[in-house]
Amino acid sequence: MNQLDALKQFTTVVADTGDFKQLAQFQPQDATTNPSLILKAVQKPEYAPLLQETVARWKGRAMDEVIDRLLVRFGCEILATIPGRVSTEVDARLSFDTDATVARAERIIELYQAEGVHIDRVLIKIASTWEGIQAAEKLERKGIHTNLTLLFAFCQAVACGQAKVQLISPFVGRIYDWYKKQAGASWDEAARSGANDPGVQSVTQIYNHYKRFGIATEVMGASFRNVGQITALAGCDLLTIAPELLAQLAASDAPLERALHADAAKSMDLPAVNYDEAGFRFALNEDAMATEKLAEGIRAFAADAVKLEKLILAL
Repeated sequence: MNQLDALKQFTTVVADTGDFKQLAQFQPQDATTNPSLILKAVQKPEYAPLLQETVARWKGRAMDEVIDRLLVRFGCEILATIPGRVSTEVDARLSFDTDATVARAERIIELYQAEGVHIDRVLIKIASTWEGIQAAEKLERKGIHTNLTLLFAFCQAVACGQAKVQLISPFVGRIYDWYKKQAGASWDEAARSGANDPGVQSVTQIYNHYKRFGIATEVMGASFRNVGQITALAGCDLLTIAPELLAQLAASDAPLERALHADAAKSMDLPAVNYDEAGFRFALNEDAMATEKLAEGIRAFAADAVKLEKLILAL
């Protein structure tokens, strides 16, 4: 059994790509997209007709609607290939606007429903700002399920659990990147790998907290830099993995054991934690890594949304 098949025994494997033509070979349950992945996909020759056709069909409509229709088109293609759910992201430029996020999410769901897609097969991706988490809470009450992304801090995970969001995506690789950069020449790769990787430690803490306190929100580790980070989180509810790393797992026969255990977490002596808005903002502010990576992630997704708009305008 290769490592990918072994991992699927403990964890739901999700493909992190907008390139739906790659999906079949890895047979993931779910798939996630974001503005950067869609931008990357539409610049490939094989997706040019899909972009042109979508833009031509909705020419004259507001740019934000054309973008949403393009995202939904990709999502529908992905759903034709996988048995589970696809995550589609709300424009990152709305990350600090609760009402606008809710409205955009509702439109995305309506567009999917118009294509005959059941509401339970779509997760709306929203940045884990305080405003984003409040939007997700409102959406969940309406039966629209959410995936809270750009999650770097424990306080973000706690607030998402309180909001009863469907799923969170803590970013393993970007946490690792920050600590490695901070350490500079003193970084010891071997000593900070596997269970000692700061990104792995973050997801492990969140997973154990959720299982200990019976929080139903699913934990999906994301943004991996190497296979070691993935194998160190075997047993996490879900892991979303880029095609290159899925290929590495499929090519390896090395043994893989479960690393995270829900039953063990239930008996851990952990403190109960809750946050109101002021407490959340202070806790996030105290975490330099999370503050920087959240802001950087929103800026990067917003910049890629602008690039996508320019591509559309050029057609």
